[in-house]
Amino acid sequence: MAETMSMEEIRATAARLNIDLSEIDLDSIRLPPGEDFGIVSDDGDLEEEDALEFDTGFGSVIVVDNLPVVPKEKYEKLEGVVRKIYGQIGVIKEDGLWMPVDPDTQKTLGYCFIEYNTPQEAELAKEKTHGYRLDKSHIFAVNMFDDIEKFMKVPDEWAPPETKVYTPRENLQHWLTDEKARDQFVIRSGTDTEVLWNDARQMKPDPVYKRQFWTESFVQWSPLGTYLATVHRQGAAIWGGANSFERLMRYPHPQVKLIDFSPGERYLVTYSSHEPSNPRDSHRVVLNIFDVRTGKVRRDFKGSADEFAIGGTGGVAGVSWPVFRWGGGKDDKYFARIGKNIISVYETESFSLIDKKSIKVENVLDFSWSPTDPILALFVPELGGGNQPARVSLVQIPSKEELRQKNLFSVSDCKMYWQSNGDYLAVKVDRYTKTKKSTYTGFELFRIKERDIPIEVLELENKNDKIIAFAWEPKGHRFAVIHGDNPRPDISFYSMRSGSNTGRVSKLATVKGKQANALYWSPAGRFIILAGLKGFNGQLEFFDVDELETMATAEHFMATDIEWDPTGRYVATSVTSVHEMENGFNIWSFHGKLLYRILKDHFFQFLWRPRPPPFLTREKEEEILKNLKKYSKKYEAEDQDVSLQLSEQDRQKRKKLKEDWDSWVNEWKRLHEEEKLERERLRDGEASDQEEEYEAKEVEVEEVLDVSEEIISFD
Repeated sequence: MAETMSMEEIRATAARLNIDLSEIDLDSIRLPPGEDFGIVSDDGDLEEEDALEFDTGFGSVIVVDNLPVVPKEKYEKLEGVVRKIYGQIGVIKEDGLWMPVDPDTQKTLGYCFIEYNTPQEAELAKEKTHGYRLDKSHIFAVNMFDDIEKFMKVPDEWAPPETKVYTPRENLQHWLTDEKARDQFVIRSGTDTEVLWNDARQMKPDPVYKRQFWTESFVQWSPLGTYLATVHRQGAAIWGGANSFERLMRYPHPQVKLIDFSPGERYLVTYSSHEPSNPRDSHRVVLNIFDVRTGKVRRDFKGSADEFAIGGTGGVAGVSWPVFRWGGGKDDKYFARIGKNIISVYETESFSLIDKKSIKVENVLDFSWSPTDPILALFVPELGGGNQPARVSLVQIPSKEELRQKNLFSVSDCKMYWQSNGDYLAVKVDRYTKTKKSTYTGFELFRIKERDIPIEVLELENKNDKIIAFAWEPKGHRFAVIHGDNPRPDISFYSMRSGSNTGRVSKLATVKGKQANALYWSPAGRFIILAGLKGFNGQLEFFDVDELETMATAEHFMATDIEWDPTGRYVATSVTSVHEMENGFNIWSFHGKLLYRILKDHFFQFLWRPRPPPFLTREKEEEILKNLKKYSKKYEAEDQDVSLQLSEQDRQKRKKLKEDWDSWVNEWKRLHEEEKLERERLRDGEASDQEEEYEAKEVEVEEVLDVSEEIISFD
């Protein structure tokens, strides 16, 4: 949040810089003080040195040095040249250009101050003109005014830094040691953000941490679950620990809108866009890549939104998000972005382009990384009216060697889906028919780990079926497809292995007429939810792919989101505030049993906390599965204890309900006795309340409802 300098601070700064303030309208330079918008900042415990990170109030002012020293008669000419150069970059405020003059010689001092409308324009001016050669003798040196103030505070003599006593922080993986093997999740509703345990045995959430105004837009877990990130006007922050969720690091980035972690949690990308001063110009975009642990910016990217809007959809102001896509597995070794006719691949050792240049790919439209290997999949559409076919290419990084290429004809659209282990790549290809009036869909299936990367073509039995959804089984060899044009489409399951395991794709089964438009595989595989969202109003079918049978059907009316927990034991369905009613979430077992339901007004987010990959080898995991009965005895005993505890809780609950009922009945009996005299008075002295002691009589009462007269003529 920006601070405004006092008049004394401004004058002191000017004195150190030998600046004459007599001709400057200070009120036009000072920025209004920041506001907290009703949200109390938690930065009251900032250390003294942290104050240097704040704006000093001159964020829109630059200092241009190495200007020509000219006499008074050439002042206007030099001012016009400077205004022309810097006026092309942004809007200079009225009276926002000032070149001080030596009062003795009446010559300029060789520098000037320029104030723009926004700090972003000032930063762009510095970036574009620092090192600008006006002539052989004058090369501009441009600095932000705030930077000069910081430079002046650097002491002349070096002093060794103060040694601070090391204080160990909480174990950031403590949540993984829960004795009940529970998982955590975070929710946002109203102004509250809560972290809770999923206590499925007790059939309720168990609170961990709750805080108001913890974020100003959204929260996000890091990919391995170590950190919880929050977003604020000043930038982003990460939090962690056993139960306290202390703030671990801040990442200053004014007006940040989106964030993205690298897969290994080593880096954090922050994004902001700013309205241009000229409505015809594109939004100004700033991206920073921070080192997560140190909080230092490793690389920044600035430019117009048009430069970052190529390929994909989403983001803000038309920018494709995430702008940077990470590759090389969990090592965070590479990241890349798409540009016009190029793919720019950077390595994180130096944060520079591999081989100092981008990969040139004419008209490249989309790309994606293998989840586990440094392999890029590129898609290039058709060119020249079909003279040059579309193609999908696999490129090895860092060698940039093309491993495999497949030409595709009559293509209207193409989407790529990687299997989570990087074993397979499915390319969904929409092709035009010969008449060009309609399209049909097929799949190109790449076997990445096999020799020469063989490709299989898969077409549905009915080529005209519309593909509604596609999803790989995590860590497995199967995939599911929703297809059809009917209100109740079909769902087909396929395997990349045939019965003899010869490496041929085979169809397992097709289930007909399902109310589904989305697929959600369990992270452990085997189980899948066939979900009908939006127009289907939250239909859920829990399906066992091993047995090809439905385990349960259910409904969560108006559900907007579905998310499995990282172990595949439980699944959450939620209704966010896009709907006005029934906001909240349900927790289900993997086979479709509703465990508990929580309603929350103004419900915005539900996110399971991810788990890091296990340290067990695949062989050890297979051994555990093989001997699961031996390991499960301990947990079955614990489950039995919990069941007894729950039964005791139910018994106590029923007992309490009966006691409440008896208390209520006794109270009414007491009141009935107290009112006995009043009842005798109302009954003319009759004291009995027994109905059988009274004689019931039926009394008929005649009532004239209407009388009318009619004259009858006998003529």
